[in-house]
Amino acid sequence: MATSPSFTVGIIQESVTTDVTKNVDRAEARIREAAEQGAQIVCLQELFNAPYFCKSQKHERFDLAESIDGPTIERMQKLARELEMVIIVPIFERQAAGVYRNSAAVIDADGTFLGAYRKMHIPDDPLFNEKFYFTPGDSHIADDGDHKGASGFRVWKTRYADIGVLICWDQWYPEAARITSLLGAEILFYPTAIGWTRRSTRGARHSARTRSRMASTSRRRIVSDTKTSRAQMESSSSDTRSSVIPSAGSSPRRERSRQYSSRSATGRSSRARAAIGRSCETGASTRTPRF
Repeated sequence: MATSPSFTVGIIQESVTTDVTKNVDRAEARIREAAEQGAQIVCLQELFNAPYFCKSQKHERFDLAESIDGPTIERMQKLARELEMVIIVPIFERQAAGVYRNSAAVIDADGTFLGAYRKMHIPDDPLFNEKFYFTPGDSHIADDGDHKGASGFRVWKTRYADIGVLICWDQWYPEAARITSLLGAEILFYPTAIGWTRRSTRGARHSARTRSRMASTSRRRIVSDTKTSRAQMESSSSDTRSSVIPSAGSSPRRERSRQYSSRSATGRSSRARAAIGRSCETGASTRTPRF
């Protein structure tokens, strides 16, 4: 149950390699880093533990899938319990024989698995062959105790906030944000894996404009993260980005940001942003972790 009038959000963005174990190790390190900065709710990027494989159709990629109660989620449950942190974990889920999902597990701050949102809108475009891999989400899911649902969209009551989770392509369909907001979500998370090259940032700009419109129409704060810009090309770069966002109130307005530079494990610079949320009702600044 949400008990605090304010909460702090951390988002993890990074490149990945074909080594799933090392990707999960790196994600855990970033989550611990976010915890040290004061994050209470952390969201990993879409399909966080592998490169974005949907740019081509290859049957061997189904070997990347695991059950929602598999080793990755179990590891994140232990981490959530240790850090007293809510963690959103997007993975390639094998739900049953022949049924594969683009899912996001929601783990509460005591390590409890609250449930999973399964991506409703599945693209089928060049470099985004997702219909080859994923079955659309559970449109029959309704309320589940304290966790409200409608037409496959869900809201989870966590220790720190009532959160809604959508995935990537869902952001282009306004009913997803509207339904989730009407169900009571205080904040919407959009883990994504949208990629673009250095020569073309059109996709990034369009995605940002779309999320801005969703924030305005749903009147909810929207948080999104992705793999780094070249991740769609299955880069093995170790560049990472993370953000910690103290949040108060539900309005997406009246935010300001600052940047800082750090050094990655390989000595390459990475950047992070901290957006300082303000309440439109009171105008009072929330506590900001020091980096």
